Amino acid sequence: MKILKSIAVLSISLFLAAPAMSQQLKTGDTYKTAVGVRGLGTSGLTIKHFTSGNSALEGIVGFYPNAFSATLLVERYAPAFSEPGLNWYYGIGGHIATQSDMVKGDGIYRRETSEVGFGVDGIFGIEYKIREVPIAMSLDFKPFFEVATDGDAFIALDPGLGIKVTF
Repeated sequence: MKILKSIAVLSISLFLAAPAMSQQLKTGDTYKTAVGVRGLGTSGLTIKHFTSGNSALEGIVGFYPNAFSATLLVERYAPAFSEPGLNWYYGIGGHIATQSDMVKGDGIYRRETSEVGFGVDGIFGIEYKIREVPIAMSLDFKPFFEVATDGDAFIALDPGLGIKVTF
């Protein structure tokens, strides 16, 4: 539980301090909207939209065997290593997930239980927007804490590798 509190405090501190410590992203390094896929941990479809020069909203729809999740994140961006198109990002958000356990009996599968989970997510990573083509690639970690309706609780680091088309 101390790890979860530390992650939450760090995420909120970085998010609130971002305006004071981040530089404006350079024109040409940014885009307004991107649509793509995220793999590794939560795998699925993603859409990101910048609401200002350094802030974006990102939605991730995750698919798993017998499960589905929807995540919304508020993210802040800052240039990384003075390299055009390379940016750090971090943020916070939440998700809702549903899972059904399938059991095989008498030669057929049937749904035995269904749970709904609600969670708090952080995110931190690095993204590279290729200047010559409308593509952005990212590598991130999206740690989350989730509580399900059946009383179970989960903590995960949730690494992700993404590729998006930008416009």
